[in-house]
Amino acid sequence: MVSKNIMRTFTCLYSWVKSADLTTESLKKPTGSSVNNDYKWAPERAAIICFTSGTTGRPRGATISHLALVVQSLAKIATVHYDERDVYLHTVPLYHIGGISSAMAMLMAGGCHVIIPKFEAKLAIESIQKHHVTSFITVPTIMADLISFDRMKETSEQLETVMKILNGGGSLSTNLIEDATKIFPKAKLLSAYGMTEACSSLTFMTLYNPTKDNHYHQLFDAKKSNLSCPGGVCVGKPAPHIEVRVRVEDSLNAGRILTRGPHVMLRYWDEIPSKSSDPGWLDTGDMGQTDDCGNLWLIGRAKDRIKSGGENIYSDEVEAILAQHPGISGIVVVGVPDPRLTEMVVACIKLKDSWQWSDLSFDHSEKDTVNSLSSEILRDFCREKNLTGFKIPKKILLWRNTFPTTTTGKLRRDLVREEIISQTIFSSKL
Repeated sequence: MVSKNIMRTFTCLYSWVKSADLTTESLKKPTGSSVNNDYKWAPERAAIICFTSGTTGRPRGATISHLALVVQSLAKIATVHYDERDVYLHTVPLYHIGGISSAMAMLMAGGCHVIIPKFEAKLAIESIQKHHVTSFITVPTIMADLISFDRMKETSEQLETVMKILNGGGSLSTNLIEDATKIFPKAKLLSAYGMTEACSSLTFMTLYNPTKDNHYHQLFDAKKSNLSCPGGVCVGKPAPHIEVRVRVEDSLNAGRILTRGPHVMLRYWDEIPSKSSDPGWLDTGDMGQTDDCGNLWLIGRAKDRIKSGGENIYSDEVEAILAQHPGISGIVVVGVPDPRLTEMVVACIKLKDSWQWSDLSFDHSEKDTVNSLSSEILRDFCREKNLTGFKIPKKILLWRNTFPTTTTGKLRRDLVREEIISQTIFSSKL
């Protein structure tokens, strides 16, 4: 909960920035008392061009204003509670929006900065120990690397100086959260949902708080809310001065996630702005729902929605079910063209080391004693988890390579789809 004092400070600073008389030209002039500075246009003008990670192909340059950076910094200070006592480790590049926005928040808070040439788990751990780091940001791949490095050491160490960890770029699994709390036992672990076009974070939520008798806040019981798609991921509530709403598009009360406010980009660099059906609102391209507590639940990317037999299926929902199986270490669900269904649901899975794949006929009564998986076993698992019949994958494939990702660790689902289509011809009757 954001304190009243912090919210009051946030509002005052926000109002001050809106009326600030600052520009680049003013900084070039002498600072004599006779100089009359009048640069009220500065906050709304471009400050940086930050490129997206390009999950669908070519990265695009998002033009971010001075005001957007200030508002985002204030939101992080108000939510994560950065202050002048913090020693902040830069774990992500400054040319990514998460890196630059968090760096600016720490500059505004007056904390210290520890900069490393690039992220390596060994170097990051050594820097935390040497400089008594109190805070850093992460993405799931960075957290996984830190945990893996800790496990490789002869003796696992607890890094008790770390008090604040903010995760972005994708949700942390329950296993990653649990393992992270063992390495960073005193750290409050938060997660943010956002995008480059919105100058980083739109919503925040606490995953773990060591000061409370806690349990992983990520594990919401969807049955206790008004959700129609329980396979989604809860991403919390909007940050201060950031509006978020869902434009409902189907009978499930799910729809496109929209946002507006001073945090939204001015435009894409070197592109003609496209007309919006909701003027003033930025379409995030994500699908979601809000529950009766005001939390936003992320269902998946609109472009990843699978149209099969006239029904809408969201990849993330199916992945969330299959990921619960103890034999699966990775899962990607895509839709591939099908002449009868329009698109067919296909799941690509990676097995854990102690499991084997067999689509041949074998005695299913032995499945509790033999670590063996097949398409039929996984379909049965989906049924046991009450996944609607038309959402159950028609085809389940064993994926032996690493799933393709962007430089920030985000999945390139389009490349997975292309690989499947290029390698195999499917029929929904199989």
